[in-house]
Amino acid sequence: MYFYCRNEFYFDSFIFMAQLQSTCQYIPTDIQKHNLPLIHGENISVIFEGKQNTTAVDHVNFGIHKNKITAIIGESGSGKSTLLKVIYGLLEPNTGEVRYNGWLVPTRKDKLIPGHDAMKLVSQGFEDLNLYAKVWDNIASQLPNTNIAYKESRTKEMLIRLKIDHLAQQRVADLSGGERQRVAIARALINDPEVLLMDEPFNQVDAAFRDELQQDIRNIVNEFGLTVILVSHDPSEVLAMADELIVMRNGKIVDHGNPTEIYYSPKHPYSAILLAKSNILNTDEANLIGIASNNTVGIHQEWINVEPNTQSKFYVKDIKFRGFYKEYVLSNDSINLHAIVKSKEPLAKKTYVAIQIERYITF
Repeated sequence: MYFYCRNEFYFDSFIFMAQLQSTCQYIPTDIQKHNLPLIHGENISVIFEGKQNTTAVDHVNFGIHKNKITAIIGESGSGKSTLLKVIYGLLEPNTGEVRYNGWLVPTRKDKLIPGHDAMKLVSQGFEDLNLYAKVWDNIASQLPNTNIAYKESRTKEMLIRLKIDHLAQQRVADLSGGERQRVAIARALINDPEVLLMDEPFNQVDAAFRDELQQDIRNIVNEFGLTVILVSHDPSEVLAMADELIVMRNGKIVDHGNPTEIYYSPKHPYSAILLAKSNILNTDEANLIGIASNNTVGIHQEWINVEPNTQSKFYVKDIKFRGFYKEYVLSNDSINLHAIVKSKEPLAKKTYVAIQIERYITF
């Protein structure tokens, strides 16, 4: 049996027993072997009580690795924001536990001011910001006045790092959503947290500026060795910047792993729909396009090729303009397939086409 105490492991012995009982925590066997990630959740459930109890998180297990960006993604009501609050310690789970570096994450019952000391949370609505104070004051207020020179230099450093030094004397209330997000991140990072948690960080950022902010967060992760956990419902955001994905649906984790692997080989049809707008077909529908399978089939839109064929039963039912590409709705009046067609010549509506499937997934 081992215990974790002040960043070191001790063998359970009579000599250390008094110290262990007063200052240390028991560490499960697999943490002893250093196999677990930085943040580890086991059997986490959160139930909100009311006229009808609502299970927001339903017996989930997860791991967050150090110096990585992990994105928790799912539709509204999937439980992703609730899980983020459990990780931070704002919510106490009904079952299970969350450990950070082997230590139990304290919750409201353990601390007067909730939230893990090594973590900082940037909320979706910027509740922590003083809207009528200047940007400089919002950030500098997080440091004590014991060393004024350091406080000034550190605040200036964070303003420059988040590219908002030109906004230092403006009120937060007068800023755009993207500028407020940068202020909130600078405020969170000024005390060098080990983990930064962000709830829908790009919701109020204009699409044209999201890529730049994402790259800045990526640079901060690389430079500071920061661990980032962010919640999102937008697959384009998380696929572009996350090292790991946690996909949630109805309070459960249905996929967890590398974004590329989940995109091309999802374990659950929901992941395929969420990340790739995949066509999900039952066995009878799959047979209609020549796929013999006893399981549910997923076909990403870019895996469908077509060519004009007057003998085919499929035709172009609709064409949706998506900016740099067009999404074709192909139909035989029994099923509809959505496809990103790679065709030299644009196809018109009601054109009959033969369908070729490059690849597909079975669930």
